[in-house]
This record gives sequence, C-alpha cells and structure tokens, in this order.
Amino acid sequence: MLTRRNLGRALAGLPALAAIAFNEAATAAPVRSKLPLVMLDPGHGGMDPGAIGVSGTYEKYIAINTALELRRQLEATGRYRVGLTRSSDVFIPLQERVAIAQHNGASLFVSMHADAISDPSVRGASVYTLATHPSDAQSAMLAQSENAADRFASGHYKAPTQDVANILASLVRRETRTESAVMQHAVVQNLAQKVPLLVNPARHAGFIVLESAVIPSVLVEMGFMSNRLDEAALRQPAHRAIVAAALRGAVDKYFASVDNGTPVAG
Repeated sequence: MLTRRNLGRALAGLPALAAIAFNEAATAAPVRSKLPLVMLDPGHGGMDPGAIGVSGTYEKYIAINTALELRRQLEATGRYRVGLTRSSDVFIPLQERVAIAQHNGASLFVSMHADAISDPSVRGASVYTLATHPSDAQSAMLAQSENAADRFASGHYKAPTQDVANILASLVRRETRTESAVMQHAVVQNLAQKVPLLVNPARHAGFIVLESAVIPSVLVEMGFMSNRLDEAALRQPAHRAIVAAALRGAVDKYFASVDNGTPVAG
C-alpha cells in the first residue's frame, strides 16, 4: 500500500537525488535507524546573507547558530537523529534543501529564519506551513522574500523534476499537510511561553522550501531582523538557546502526537 513513508523511500531512490546527502557529506544511501531523523534547515548561507538587521547582523548567522544549538538539544535527548541541510556558511539552493531531506528519509523538516520587513515596529515569531494561497499579505511578502534566495544559485543548478514522483506525491500530500499542521501547532504553543509572537502566529504561504510532499515541514520565523528588540535578542546565545528549547519541546510534542504516540521513523 502506498504511504507517505513508502513514497519517501521511492523518492530517495530517484536518479535526480542520488548524489544528495545532508551535512555537506556525500553518502551512498540514506542512513536508516529506528530513531526518526529531524532535518534542520538553517536559512540562507554563503553568498546569500538573508535579511540584514538594523545593526548589521546577518540572518544566515542567526539561523545556523540557532540550528546548531537545537541540534545539540535534540541529540541530548537520545530520541532523534539530527541532520542539517547546511552545517557551515555555504549556499544551498532551496529545492536542493528539500531533496537533501527526502534522500535521507527525514521524518520532520524544520526551516529556520529571521526575516525583515519595511515596518521596524513589527516584531515576534511566527510559524508557517505550505499553502498555495497565503494567509495574509505579510505572509505573502515573507514567502516572496525567502523564495528569492535562489537568485544566488549557479546557472548550472537544475531543480530535480520527476513526473512520476509528482504524481505519487499528489496522492499523499494531504497526510503530509495534516502532520505539518500538528508540528506548527506544537511550535506556536511552545514559543508562546518563551518569546513574543506575531498576532495570529500560525500562518501559511507558498514557501519553496516547504514543498516536500512526503515530509511534514514547517518554517519558523524566529523574529524580525528589522526590529531592534528582536535583532538584539537573537544576537544573544542565551535567547537562541531559549528558542531552541521551545522548538525541541515542539518536536517532542509532534512525535508524541503522530502515529498514536509512536515516533515516525525515517
């Protein structure tokens, strides 16, 4: 029977993904384990700085440093394997990030960002899932900004296109969307106890990096680099550890919720 996890294994074997691996280290085949693989995706990197804060802080550094702290906290539980789409200051095209997660059989994908908007008074974290139509104008703008990251991609990069994979993916997209919403709810609940949130923080938009049909995926905006208070907080390791702890707790809630409380192995 076709399930999301069976489809994930099928996608992992497609030729277009054969050379993809996480943590910038080539592997011959996806690593399998009884422990679920959580794939963290620090936004931007390399030639792409992401949003630049009011005091000059680059989003790419906030994203990677928070992701590394979250990896440390998740691994310390002994309940997960953790991968990163990038573990250093390198540029990875958006759809390649998705391919990395799919090739390695990830059970959950968390993309981490801290964007900027024109209104410096707006602050607070928010959590996004994939949708064709954005939940609001601000979400549409953020998705457009994040999706523009591939302007830094080499002209030689071609995103994998597989007609058969697309057909199969359409059969299981509903399950993935439902589980993405479970994770989104858990992240909002946990962040609300620790950091300021946007009004209506559970949002959706057409983020390219969330387009895996087989992996529940969320994008976390940890705050706005265009807001002095958010930027100042995100520059502090102690605050990033608080954000990471909230996300770690959300991962725990997610795996306790799906599959009748049984973690979903990759």
